[in-house]
Amino acid sequence: MTNTDLFEVKPVDRKYYEERLAGYLPARLIDVHTHVWLKTFVGGRDETARTVSWPSLVAEENPIEDLVETYRLLLPQQTVTPVIFGSPGRSVDLNASNAYASDSARTHNLPALLVSTPAWSADEVKRRVQEGGFLGLKPYLSFAPPEIPGGDITVFDFLPHAHLEVADAHGWVVMLHIPRPARLRDPVNLSHLLEIERRYPRVRLIVAHIGRAYCGEDVGNAFEVLKDTTQMAFDFCANTNAWVMEQLLRAVGPQRVLFGSDLPILRMRMRRICEGGNYINLVPPGLYGDVSGDPHMREVGADEGAQLSFFLYEELGAFRQAAEAVALTHSEVEDAFYNNAARLLGLAP
Repeated sequence: MTNTDLFEVKPVDRKYYEERLAGYLPARLIDVHTHVWLKTFVGGRDETARTVSWPSLVAEENPIEDLVETYRLLLPQQTVTPVIFGSPGRSVDLNASNAYASDSARTHNLPALLVSTPAWSADEVKRRVQEGGFLGLKPYLSFAPPEIPGGDITVFDFLPHAHLEVADAHGWVVMLHIPRPARLRDPVNLSHLLEIERRYPRVRLIVAHIGRAYCGEDVGNAFEVLKDTTQMAFDFCANTNAWVMEQLLRAVGPQRVLFGSDLPILRMRMRRICEGGNYINLVPPGLYGDVSGDPHMREVGADEGAQLSFFLYEELGAFRQAAEAVALTHSEVEDAFYNNAARLLGLAP
């Protein structure tokens, strides 16, 4: 590693990439789910935080230059076009963060989404999207009214109908991280996903993380409920569960599945397991400080830790396993990694 490298790429990483990914991945990728922000945008601690804390251990900021460098280091044989948006949290200066995403998108000729809050009127959302050159919205459950208990938040608490109406009128993209402890299997979530598709047919909805179905127990009857939908797409960012990916592909087909990374979180060195429906990131000892109090983190021994590679590679390896299980063709793999997103985003093929 040289002094200018953003992070170290070890022989174990190069071996993983060269043996499992380099010859499998298409030459062009669209990454529909990435965050860019500067640490100067982040203020004090969010006392109403409703999300897990472990992602903050990976990077305290992710300037656009770091995102570009990450692709160079981790996917050296691919050309990647990221969809960028800011860091969605109450402790983040949204004005500064969205302005940075907008400026970065214009400078690098990239698509971007506006991190939105339900406190804005529909007119305000429209103005911000249009002035910033955004393709749509990235709402987030952190912005639901603070008096609502975290487990009771619904999609419409942070993605109000007024915002969906203007998104529908303009055919915007909406990147949705669904709430609630039961994740994808939650009947309220499923009902609201179906309602969005029915009431707002021009919204280009992307359900992030396969609806946060990181373990098999998160699925329930969701794919049976969602298999007859026609509009919504699903990204598999920050997901390493090949079985869940396989069920998604069987339910909705490869034309509505999108590659997303959730960088910079995917720079984490880890391997994910599930225990009793709880996902656990296995990480090298000492690399991320004291993780003993986090139910989603667990250190392994030094020997096992030395063999752990990047979260991104684990995700991509899982998708390959799922794609091979359902016998995706080469062109269908290209669709999932590039063509589907290009069509949805209105980018040149």
